[in-house]
This record gives sequence, C-alpha cells and structure tokens, in this order.
Amino acid sequence: MPGKMVAVFGVSNLLWMMFAASQAFEIEIFPEDQIFAQIGGSVSLICSTTGCESPSFSWRTQIDSPLNGKVKNEGSKSTLTMNPVSFENEHSYLCTATCGAEKLEKGIQVEIYSFSKDPEIHLSGPLEFEKPITVTCLVPDVYPFDRLEIDLLKGDQLMKNQEFLEGMHTKSLETKSLEVTFTPVNEDVGKALVCQAKLHINELDDKSKRRETTQNLQVYISPKNTVVSVNPSTRLQEGGSVTMTCSSEGLPAPQIIWRKKLDDGNVQLLSENATLTLIAMRMEDSGIYMCEGVNLVGRDKKEVELIVQEKPFAIEISPRHKVAAQIGDSLVLTCNVSGCESPTFSWRTQIDSPLSGEARSEGTKSTLTLNPISFENEHSYLCTVTCGNKKLERGIQVVPYSFRKDPEVEMSSPVVNGNPVTVSCVIPDVYPSDRVEIELLKGDNIMKHQNFLEVVKKKSLENRSLEITFIPTSEDNGKALVCRAKLSIEMEFEPKQRQSSQTFYVNVSPRVPTILVSPSPTLEEGSSVNMTCSSNDLPAPKIQWSRQLNNGNLQPLSENTTFSLISTRMEDSGTYVCEAMNQAGVSRKEVELIIQVAPKDIQLTVFPSESVKEGDTVIISCTCLNVPKTWIILKKKAVTGDTVLKSTDGAYTIHKAQLQDAGVYECESKNEIGLQLRSLTLDVKGKENSRNYFSPELLVLYCASSLIIPAVGMIIYFARKANMKGSYSLVEAQKSKV
Repeated sequence: MPGKMVAVFGVSNLLWMMFAASQAFEIEIFPEDQIFAQIGGSVSLICSTTGCESPSFSWRTQIDSPLNGKVKNEGSKSTLTMNPVSFENEHSYLCTATCGAEKLEKGIQVEIYSFSKDPEIHLSGPLEFEKPITVTCLVPDVYPFDRLEIDLLKGDQLMKNQEFLEGMHTKSLETKSLEVTFTPVNEDVGKALVCQAKLHINELDDKSKRRETTQNLQVYISPKNTVVSVNPSTRLQEGGSVTMTCSSEGLPAPQIIWRKKLDDGNVQLLSENATLTLIAMRMEDSGIYMCEGVNLVGRDKKEVELIVQEKPFAIEISPRHKVAAQIGDSLVLTCNVSGCESPTFSWRTQIDSPLSGEARSEGTKSTLTLNPISFENEHSYLCTVTCGNKKLERGIQVVPYSFRKDPEVEMSSPVVNGNPVTVSCVIPDVYPSDRVEIELLKGDNIMKHQNFLEVVKKKSLENRSLEITFIPTSEDNGKALVCRAKLSIEMEFEPKQRQSSQTFYVNVSPRVPTILVSPSPTLEEGSSVNMTCSSNDLPAPKIQWSRQLNNGNLQPLSENTTFSLISTRMEDSGTYVCEAMNQAGVSRKEVELIIQVAPKDIQLTVFPSESVKEGDTVIISCTCLNVPKTWIILKKKAVTGDTVLKSTDGAYTIHKAQLQDAGVYECESKNEIGLQLRSLTLDVKGKENSRNYFSPELLVLYCASSLIIPAVGMIIYFARKANMKGSYSLVEAQKSKV
C-alpha cells in the first residue's frame, strides 16, 4: 500500500511540473512600443502578466524621472494613468513584474503632441474693393511645431504654403501663423478663405493630424450718396411735426445715425433709425440736423436746417361748426387751444339760454357734455378762451333730430292674387318731420314717393306715413317691398337714411286637390285603406279630411294629408271630402268609399203559405238585408236539373198553381265577396170536388186575392228598400237545365 501511494505521488508531481512548464511567467504592455498622447488629454498604459497568480508591479521612467501619473494594480494587471498629459510625460516608461524569485520588465515610449484647436483667420481690417488687406492664418498651441505645415487658399487657389522646420530649443506650446496680403476685386465676392493646417506625425490618424477653418469673404463699400427727405417742410410752425428720412449707399448697408448740432459746438445724438420724427416742435428745436451713414469701412453725412416759427394763439372746436345730434343720445362739444399754455374757458349759448349741459376744463381743452340731447339743445354754443390779454371765441351749432327707428311696413289684409291690398309705410318718432322723404318700392320699381313739406308748428316727435293700394298678381310673388326714408338736414354730410324690406308673397287659392286611394275605393270589409290628398299652391294649403253625413253636413276627421281606416266596416262606406285651405280660399274634392260584405240574412218566404191548393196564386219572395249590390237568383230544384225562374225584385209569382209546381225552391244571393243559399218546399194539393157553379164565396176570394197579391208584392219591395243600403242588381235568366 505505501508503495502505491509513492507511485501516485510521483505521477501527480510529474503532471504539475508539466503544467507549470506550459504556463511560463510572461509580461505584456499595451499599447505596444510607442504611443502619441495629446497634451491636456488622458492616456492609460496597461501592464499584464500570465503564468503567475499573484505578481507584484512597479513603474518607472527610463531616466528615473517622476511618473506624473497614477498606478492602479488589480490581480495580474497594472494600469498607469496620466491625466492630464503634459510635457513631463514624454518618456520611455518601464513596467517591472515580479513573481516569486522571477522578475520581468517591459517598456513603452510615450510621445506627446498638441494640435487641439482649429486654425484662426484674422483680417487686418474690413475688406474693401481695391484696398490691400493682410490675411493671417494662425494655428494656436501646437507641439511639436517643427512638424507643422500651413496652407492658405482663396477659393480653390493656393495663396501660400509654409512649413516650420526650424529646430525647437524648448518644450512649449507655440502659435504659428502665415500671412498673405492681397487686393480684393469683384471676383472675390462669395469666395471663401480656407486655412489648412497639418501636423506631420504618421502615427496619428487623418482626423487628429489635420485641421481646417473656412471664412467667407465679405467685401465692404464705404457709405456714399447720403440724402435726406423732409416732410412736410424745413420751415415749420411751433407745435407742428416733421418727419425726416435719411438713406445712404454702402456695403454692408450703412447704419443711419441722427444728430443735432448744439450752440456750444457739440452734437446731440437723437436716433439710430433711418426716420426721425419730431412732434410738438418749439422754437428752440430750430437748428442743423445731421444724418450720417456709417459702416465698418467708413461714414458719410448730410446736413439739413430746420426753422421753427412761432405759432399764433388759436382755437379749434369739434366735432364741427355745425353738428346734428340724435335726440336721446349724448353729445360732447370740445374746445381745444393751441399756442397758449394756460388758457381759461367759458361756454354760453348765442341767445344766453341755459346750457342744459355740463362744462369741464383741463389744461388746453374744455368740453361741454349734453346728455341727453333734447329740443332745448337746439342752439349755437360759443366757447370763449382767454390767454393773457387775448380773447378768442368759436361757435358750434347743435341741430337735434330724431330718426332712431327703421320704417314699418304694414298690409291691410293678407295678399291674395287679384284682391286689392293697401300697403302703408310708417316712420315713427321723427323730427323734424317736415324734412322727411319717403318712397315705397316693389322690387326695383318706385310705387310712390312723398315729401312732407308742411310747416311744423311745434317741436315734437311725429309719425309720418305713406299709403298705396294696388292689386297684386302672381308676378309679384317673391319681390321685395322696400320702404326707404330719408331725413334731410342742412348739414355738411349726406342725408340720414333708413329702410325696411319685406318679401312679397302672393297667396293663390288652392287648386282642386288630388286624391290617391290605396289600394282601392272599393274594399272588402275588414281591410285597410289610405286616402292621400295633395295640393301645391302658395302658401302651402292646410288639408282637412271630413265625411259627408246624410243631412249634407261635414264631420271633421283629420288634418293630415293622409287619412287611414284600419279594419273597415260596411258602415264606413260613404262620401269622404278633402278640403285644401289657405289664406286665399278653399278647394275641395270628394271620393266615394264602398265597403263590400258577403251576402247574409237571406229570407225566403212564400205567400200565402208553403201548402196551397191547386189553382191558388203563390208568391215566392227572396230578400237579402243590409247587403248592397247583391245578385239574387231563384231556382226550382229537380232531379232532372234546376230551373232558373224569372223573378222581379226577387219575387216569383205562380198563377193557378198546379200539382207539378210543388217541389223545392232555392234562393241564391251572391256578390263579388261571396254567396248564401236558402230553400223551402212548396206543397200543392189537388181539389176535393169539382163544382160547376159559381159561388159567392169564390167570387169574394177571387177579388180579395187579386188585391192582396199586388199589395204583398209592394210590401215586400218597400221592406227590402228600407232594410238595404245601396241597390240590388237583379238577374233575369232564361230557363235552363243544370
């Protein structure tokens, strides 16, 4: 057993030695060999090992200078961070890694450079046509400058190229520049100055070692041809206003500056706008005003002299020297003074009547408020102004009027085609009424015109009217009735005018209506019917459905255009009336509604009885009650066939009955809806004895029967007429065998 353990231990020791040999202790550094770092930036050097679980690291420069960086060790990796990068970091750095008794070292060269800013283009002054100018292309804070190259281009044309190959004596950031002097021409407008700088370090990418700045050429023209316009004039009255406008040519457009020369020789800045407006000018505002056009390359000026003259004391009264004021409104009379700083005011009427208003003065203005305007304000009002020893007076005449409401158009009655109608146009509450002018138009035609020139004896509000009677026609329909009123007052403005209009609708009596019955005017009892009435007139007529009663009166039913009956009965038969009504009249139309029913209540009778003697007269009668338009057929039944009997009003008479007249008699009552049958049996008995003599009783019986038979027929006829609505249609048929 111990021998086996020694063998196992030997094998494992051999495997460990083989694994250790495969993981030899090594060191790597990143980046490899050399790195270029931007001054002011940040850079990290990473040193890592393999083949050692817990290595130790140390960093140093090859000449044992300070690291100028921070070291961070973490497992098998060590990082040296330089932030910010400076000239002190331009060294060869060595990373030493120790693993037990084994030590390894690896180095990296750190080169520094500065090329962080774009070139700058500087001009010695503004660009002016045909004036030399120096352009400087400046590259700031560059290192190492001995690798710098600068190109200056104008558009696509290279103006100058320069390389800075002189040796560097010290490590420092340098600013290098290139200068070119040229004279701008017209062709240079819109071109660009391009300054390109390149730092020749091959290890840098193109973005890091190339920088460029572009500046568009702006060519300037010094201001010239400066002119000034003055409105209204260079000579002004005190209190007036003036506007002066200045313009100057140049590139860029010159800025305009206004100044005034003072008495002491200095100048006063007034405005930097092209237009200078002076208001409420005083005499001391007289003087010389200068307009100067200025831009980056020069200036040009123009002078103008203003003379302000003393303004005399003056009064202005408003609204005007004569004003019309609506009665009931408010009116403010204003008196303004110019040419006096502290005036005093007073108001009065020309005939020294009460003012009937409120006066108020403030500064150089005084107002007289008349509220409300009435007949008492019909005066000339005077405003008196005192300024020192001077006194001025101005007047204004107030003319009250009333014309507040629009005309009113009225008609004596509804407008019906062909019927005379009177139209009146009323102007309410007007003053002065003798200045009113009214005209009435129909469409574009003047129907009547009237002036009211009679003298008004008193001051009061009056109503004025115009009236005309005419007969309208259908051609007037849709036209406008226009009532136009003018109040002419002797004023400086146009006469006041009001008007009202009303569309003219001519009523036309309704035409005979049209009735549509659906499904039909003749119906089977129990069905429904819709009766629709229509009439197109102006104005649209109102529809009224009624039923005509037996006494001739109408029973109102509906005001809808369509009248409906649901589940009709025979009593619904009759005459229905549709009336179309509007303001112009009434028109009507009738429709007959027939409700049909199947025959019923048939009565089949025999007179004098169903059992008679041979030789008797027999009347067989068939009636159908309450069913109009019914066909009645009487038949005698037989084995060999039925015989249709000729009947009169449903009655069949057998004179001198014979034995062969006995049998079954049938009545058939039918119409378009259906039929009904009734039957009876007639028994004819033979005579017991044949007597050859004439008895008085037989004579009486014969006479009585001759009277009774027609009477019975008439009774049956009138009974049928009384119990039926409508009439029978009787069929007279020839005898036939069925």
